[in-house]
Amino acid sequence: MSVSIPDLTAVRARHPEAVAEAAARRVRRPLLGDSGRLLIVAADHPARGALRVGDRDLAMANRADLLTRLCAALSRPGVDGVLATADVLEDLLLLGVLDGKVVMGSMNRGGLAGAAFEMDDRFTGHRARDLARLRFDAGKLLLRIDYDDPGSLATLESTARAIDEMAERHLPVFVEPFISRRRDGRVVNDLSAAAVTRAIAIASGLGGTSAYTWLKLPVTADPDDMGEVLRTSTLPVVLLGGEVGDDQEAAYERWRKALRLPTVQGLVVGRSLLYPARGSVEQAVDTAVSLL
Repeated sequence: MSVSIPDLTAVRARHPEAVAEAAARRVRRPLLGDSGRLLIVAADHPARGALRVGDRDLAMANRADLLTRLCAALSRPGVDGVLATADVLEDLLLLGVLDGKVVMGSMNRGGLAGAAFEMDDRFTGHRARDLARLRFDAGKLLLRIDYDDPGSLATLESTARAIDEMAERHLPVFVEPFISRRRDGRVVNDLSAAAVTRAIAIASGLGGTSAYTWLKLPVTADPDDMGEVLRTSTLPVVLLGGEVGDDQEAAYERWRKALRLPTVQGLVVGRSLLYPARGSVEQAVDTAVSLL
């Protein structure tokens, strides 16, 4: 039986077993449905301390508001599922909104935004065995590689082992690779064609098998480069939506163009849909669905 948002804390305090019970009765679906395309709404930002949306520093800190926005997004036709950390996914399980949806657990959130140890991105979220136990459908991990930061080596090694553990359980894992560097103390991802190409090549070769590996990739700084960049690997790809900014139509056009490329299977978008610069969550989600 599902609960309401105001009742979540009481259920968690009095009946923690309700999470496992909700996971056990959730109706599952194949990763790819009849359309052969994926639209996943992402909400794993808070666990990295990344709460900003636009000029609002703590926009994602209101959990009831975030859950309301997620429920609205998941209710729209064409939305396939959600990517989040354990706390958010378990709230959604208790709310009863994950039946027939792809549930993707976020695996490494240890590289906190702005921290000195940001590139040593430990796996502090879902483990492969957690995803299997909860009957979730996939995992996602972030792989930022800074050639000047030794912490990247630890992240590379732990990423490879996570890929192995997911493959042992026949669970897809979505790897989000970047070549990164620090600029004025802040980690910046390089979206040039050369850097994204190199990131794809490195990520595709990690682990003892790539059979269950997907790539989650940004659109390059010059969208016209994407066709050549995606020739680097035969692994299936979903596009990382990222923040849209003020020019929504230009961002949508970049996504639309990249979605036509043969290895691209769908789109994973978070703050742009949940906190749109203009219009409602429903309108933003419906626009994203139309791009597919």
